[in-house]
Amino acid sequence: MSPKDPVSTCPECDTVPAPHTQRAYTRRDMLRLCSAGFGSLAFSALLAQEARGAQGERAPVSGGRSPLSARQPHFTPRAKRVIFLFMHGGPSQVDTFDPKPRLDRENGQVADLKHPVGISDPKGKIMKCPWEFQQYGESGIPVSSLFPETAKCVDDLCIIRSMHTEGQSHGQAVMKLHTGQDALVRPSIGSWVLYGLGTENDNLPGFITISPSLDHGGVQNYGAAFLPAVYQGTALGYGGLPTSKAQFSYAKSPHASAAVQRRQLDLLQDLNRETLERLEVESQVEGIIESYELAFRMQMHAPKLVDISSESKVTLDLYGIGTQPTDDFGRQCLLARRCAEAGVRFIQVSHSYSRAVWDQHGNLKGGHEKNAREVDKPIAGLLKDLKARGLLEDTLVVWGGEFGRTPSAQGKDGRDHNPKGFTMWLAGAGVKPGFIYGATDEYGYWAVENKVHMHDLHATILHLLGLDHEKLTYRYDGRDFRLTDVYGTVVNEILT
Repeated sequence: MSPKDPVSTCPECDTVPAPHTQRAYTRRDMLRLCSAGFGSLAFSALLAQEARGAQGERAPVSGGRSPLSARQPHFTPRAKRVIFLFMHGGPSQVDTFDPKPRLDRENGQVADLKHPVGISDPKGKIMKCPWEFQQYGESGIPVSSLFPETAKCVDDLCIIRSMHTEGQSHGQAVMKLHTGQDALVRPSIGSWVLYGLGTENDNLPGFITISPSLDHGGVQNYGAAFLPAVYQGTALGYGGLPTSKAQFSYAKSPHASAAVQRRQLDLLQDLNRETLERLEVESQVEGIIESYELAFRMQMHAPKLVDISSESKVTLDLYGIGTQPTDDFGRQCLLARRCAEAGVRFIQVSHSYSRAVWDQHGNLKGGHEKNAREVDKPIAGLLKDLKARGLLEDTLVVWGGEFGRTPSAQGKDGRDHNPKGFTMWLAGAGVKPGFIYGATDEYGYWAVENKVHMHDLHATILHLLGLDHEKLTYRYDGRDFRLTDVYGTVVNEILT
C-alpha cells in the first residue's frame, strides 16, 4: 500500500482516517508499526547488542541503555581509573629525573648535538644542571633537588626516560599528548577512556579536568570531538582561577527550584526525543539528552565532591593546603583523590599555563624552582594518600609535560623545547615500582634506548585499563578511528 493511497481505514490499527498512511515511512516507523516479524527482528538485534556489550565490545550509544553505563573491558584491567598530572610548558628532563654528568663536564662548551644516525642539530653551548642529583629509596633512583618530596616516593615511580613525540611548538605537542593528534581535532584520551569503560558513578561526570589550561588547544584537550557529547570532559574551574573558587559551571540554577528545573528539563528532553525520532539515530542528540540528565543529578552530588571541609588537618597538611606556595595545586591534587574515591574514570590536574609555566626559555633556575615548590609536596601528598587508602593499587598516576627541554642553553640561562627525548613517570596500578625504562644520549637530547612514543604511552595507559587500543574504535566519516590512529605499541616491559 502506498503512503498516499486514499484508504479510509488502517488495516493495522483500524482507525479512520489512517494518519500514518498519509506520509512516507522511516525505518523507525517500519519497526514500530509493521507486523511482529519486523519487531522481533529489532528485539533480537537489541538482545544481541546487549550481549556484545557484556562480552566487552563497545556498545553503540543507542539501544536502550545509558551511554555512560559501566562496560566490561576487553580483558582484566590492572587499573580502574587514571589521574594525569599535567605540567604545562615542558619540564626539563636533565634537571629533574634524567641526570647527565657530561653536562657538568662540558658546561659552556659548544657541542654538536647529533642524532644517533648522524644528523646534526644546530650547535649550542652546553648548560649544566643547576641542581644536584641524589639517589633515593631502596631503588636508588636519582632525583634532583627540585623534587625533594616526590623523591621520597621514588620507590613507587616507574620513570620513562625515553619519551619522544612530534611538534616543536606547545600547541602541537599539547594536542599530541591529550588527543594523539597534533593537527586535527580528535577526542581526548579521557573521552576515549569514558567511551570505552563508562562510569562508576551515575551522579558525577566520568571525566573531570581540574583547573584546565585555556591555552594551546583549550577545551579541545578535554573534548569529545566526534564522539557523542556525553563523553566530553567536565571542567572544574579553569586555569587562572584559584582552585578554592573552582566550581562546576552552570550545574545549578540560582533562579529556579529543583522541582521547577525538573519540569523544565522534562519538557526539553521531550523536545530532544522528538528530534531524535525524526533523525532516527543521532549520537550527538542522544549524548545531549544524557548530559542534561547528568547535570540535573550533579546538583545534589557535585557540591559534596568539591567541599573539602570534612578533610582532617593531617590530610590538608599532607597536600600543603593552607600554606604557600602549595595551597592551590594541593587543592587540585586533593580534589583528584576525592574524584578517584567517587568513581570518576579519568581525572586531569593541570599546573596551568595561565598561572605557572614550565617553559623557561630564560631564567631556568628561578622558573623551575618556583614551579617545583608549588607542585612537589602536593604530588608526594597525593601518592602517599592514595597508597594509604589502598587506592594506588587500582589508580594509575601519570606525570609529565608535552615535551622536555634542550641540554644546550637558550640565551644566557634558559632551555628551548625538546620533543626528541624527555621524561615522564607513572605510578600505581600495574606498573613496575622503583623502575627506570629507556634512556637518552649522554647529553639528554635524543631518546636512544627503548624509545617510547606518545602513541605507545597512550596504548599502554589503555592496556592498563583493560582496553585494547586497536579495538577501541569509533566509526566516523566512513572509517574507524582510534586514539592511537594506526600506531602505538604497549610497553610491556614496564608492566608488573
